Amino acid sequence: MNSEKALVFLKRHGMSPETIEPARDAGKMAAEMELGLAGKGGSLPMIPTYLSDGGEIPVGEPVAVIDAGGTNFRCGLVTFAEQGCRVEELRKWKMPGIGAPATWEEFMDFAADAILPLMDRTDKIGFCFSYTADITPEMDGRVVRIDKEVVINGCEGQLVGASLLRALGRRGVTGKKIVILNDTVAVLLGGLAAMGAQTGCMAGQVSGTGTNTCCSLPERRIGKLGSSGERRMIVNLESGMYDGIPRGDFDRELDAESHNPGQKLFEKMTAGVYLGELCHRILQAAAREGCLNQESAEKVSALGWIDSAVIDAWAMGERLDEIAVGQEDAAFVQTICTAMFERSARCMCTNLAAILLLSGENCLRVCAEGSLVQKGRVYRPTLEALIQGEIREKLGFDVSYTIGNESTLSGSAAAALLNL
Repeated sequence: MNSEKALVFLKRHGMSPETIEPARDAGKMAAEMELGLAGKGGSLPMIPTYLSDGGEIPVGEPVAVIDAGGTNFRCGLVTFAEQGCRVEELRKWKMPGIGAPATWEEFMDFAADAILPLMDRTDKIGFCFSYTADITPEMDGRVVRIDKEVVINGCEGQLVGASLLRALGRRGVTGKKIVILNDTVAVLLGGLAAMGAQTGCMAGQVSGTGTNTCCSLPERRIGKLGSSGERRMIVNLESGMYDGIPRGDFDRELDAESHNPGQKLFEKMTAGVYLGELCHRILQAAAREGCLNQESAEKVSALGWIDSAVIDAWAMGERLDEIAVGQEDAAFVQTICTAMFERSARCMCTNLAAILLLSGENCLRVCAEGSLVQKGRVYRPTLEALIQGEIREKLGFDVSYTIGNESTLSGSAAAALLNL
């Protein structure tokens, strides 16, 4: 019974997953993508990466890689061999700017110190920068914003690659070459390195702390470049910025209290860093409106910050005694959490279908990575079922969906080897 009450509650607040129909809504998102490609505005910037997804990856040449993600900062040395790629000296830290703000100079000094021990092994650096940056023809990245609740002051307008090379220069290291790419682009290139040549449209997907997609298109499709070439270039969609999905009460509430109100609206409806807080706010409102009994309401009131792993457990029917007293309230909480994962998956399915419509191809080859697709027990099967029903059956397209493993590392190395 309380499952039905939860669905009614979500509908009343505009948070019902069923309001998003990927086969129906993909055309609207594809039209927004076309605007971005033409440089005519819209919420999707469609950022050219100046990176190609073609060519043979050289074997035996090491590349230093950096992965600055929404949660962790990693660096290591990647070398491709005939049998695959080898990652050496991989180290991981918490991303600067989490918990306490950092300055841009502090971030660059941190990155330079992290990669310094590798600089006697290679002259090439692949830097996976998981935030919004305009990529230059030199394959550097000019920062637009750093988000995902990471705060690095003074970052706007900075060139990532040039800043890191200057920081290395202060440490006596010169003569290095660097390519900057988004994590989603790295996932695409990592997938290509693992799978080899593919037919159809290639796409990279990140569904984890943040949300994004990319795809490769002929340069002539990228109108703002003014090119008529057939060379394929990877385009970073910055899908998290899309504003065409109707938001509910708790989406607006979360956005208003975030570090970047009015920005990354799609990401705030879909990404792991936000889904736990969305469920938290929904349950707080449900308690205020009398949808939960007094004991459960007290548990909700005492609840601190929760992440997507917690609501994944609740959606699976586990650990519900942490938040609910009695079977009815447990069913209410489980339904709410399941619905937020489904809504996120419906958004991503819309995104993937829109890429297909944009490409004009009949098949899509997706390499996906991130905590939601790799660890989520609710999100991934829900998305795969939606791909089957909404894209394959309703739209008639072929989709190959592959989950990557550390693709950002191999993809960053492939970007440097193919493009420097």
